Amino acid sequence: MNDLTVIVLAAGGGTRMKSKTMKVLHPIAGRSMLGHVLAAAQALEPTRIVAVVGNQREQVVPHVRELVPDAVIAVQESQDGTGHAVRVAWQALPAEARSGTVLVAYADTPLLQGDSLRAFADFHLGSQHAMSILSGRVPDPAGYGRVIRDASGVVAIVEEREATPEQAAVDEINSGILAFDADFLDAALPRIGNDNAKREYYLTDTVALAREDGRSVGAFVLDDVKQTEGANDRAQLASLAREMNSRVLTRWMREGVTVVDPESTWIDVDVKLARDVTILPGVQLLGATVVAEDAVVGPDCTLKDVEVGEGARVVRTHGELAVIGAGADVGPFSYLRPGTVVGAGGKIGAFVEAKNARIGDGAKVPHLSYVGDAEIGEGTNIGAGTIFANYDGVEKHRTTVGRHARTGSNNTFVAPVTIGDGAATGGGTVVREDVPPGALAVSAGPQRNLEGWAQRRRAGTKQGDAAEAASRPAASPGTTPGVGDGPPGG
Repeated sequence: MNDLTVIVLAAGGGTRMKSKTMKVLHPIAGRSMLGHVLAAAQALEPTRIVAVVGNQREQVVPHVRELVPDAVIAVQESQDGTGHAVRVAWQALPAEARSGTVLVAYADTPLLQGDSLRAFADFHLGSQHAMSILSGRVPDPAGYGRVIRDASGVVAIVEEREATPEQAAVDEINSGILAFDADFLDAALPRIGNDNAKREYYLTDTVALAREDGRSVGAFVLDDVKQTEGANDRAQLASLAREMNSRVLTRWMREGVTVVDPESTWIDVDVKLARDVTILPGVQLLGATVVAEDAVVGPDCTLKDVEVGEGARVVRTHGELAVIGAGADVGPFSYLRPGTVVGAGGKIGAFVEAKNARIGDGAKVPHLSYVGDAEIGEGTNIGAGTIFANYDGVEKHRTTVGRHARTGSNNTFVAPVTIGDGAATGGGTVVREDVPPGALAVSAGPQRNLEGWAQRRRAGTKQGDAAEAASRPAASPGTTPGVGDGPPGG
């Protein structure tokens, strides 16, 4: 497309969402509804994109700028219909940019795909129509405007409430997505009136204007008309989300990914999966997550912006902004916070939380531990119940554990501290000072046993009674405990 303008209408209030968040910013499959439409528009590589904003534009404009930095922003101060919105967009462009082909889309149609828009634009250019309508055929057209044709092409778009019985029986519907020759649009916009019940300016009135000018109007029937469905409330949004997820899962399964239970699996549109990945039930892969070949994720995992290496296994884990190396084993019930890197063949085990930590190749944190702001060297094993105490109440500090170290259970590493290569620590040790390579660090004192403590301090309790019974001398062989040694009746 040498000269293509895409106008995206994103000014409506969306009151049926009943939300403080602007309607078109509600997320679906990892993007806002507006984000999906802008991505479809960008797939055409247009000369320019114009976003029409109005309600809650303090939310919408930064989002548009983030996704399409060079987009033209047009402000519709009052929402007076689609014709008015496009006129505002047109006036936001300099005169020299009002040329070529103009495509108008809606920001609340998240299923819309770039390939469909491209096919529609190609149809419009090839047909030489003044304007073209993206239409579809549905078994039940109730609620939609009907596309009315004769031998010369489209003659009208008739809203259902105004349709004759014959027109109401037509199954071709108007999606609202339109394409225009820029010269025709420039001449038609000032002529759109608002002589209707809502006193609004309707863009579809351009069909009649084109016919008045002796220009032809075409319609391109999109087989997958569901792409043009919008969401006006949260129930419709959820329905579109299910449809989007089904399409994403189907695409990946056809690319060689095993999804054991599609009903319980959710994958965002920007996730990347390799062949022979296996996704078990109850998995959510969100954001820009990437999973490499032969990895197994699940059951019951939520990973957002996580890299999973080849052949890794991740079970019942929540992770965000983390990296899991090839062949690594994570879970169950693990929590990988941002900045966590698990090396190749490494292990994060049950009930382990890691944050801003690098676990080296083949290193293991198998059980019940918190690893915060740490560097763990290759082949090291961290004992169960270990705490990396990284916060002194004011600042965070880092702990470094060297290669092939062996630390005991129930350790506390009080950062900043370094445990050298090949070092070891005893069970229950609190490490406050550096441990040299190859050294054994032990902080616990000799054990003391206070005999009879339970009998004295817990007398009359089950604990005290058990201790008292256990402390009695054992009975001699052949006697009955508690029975005297004298003759019967003695």
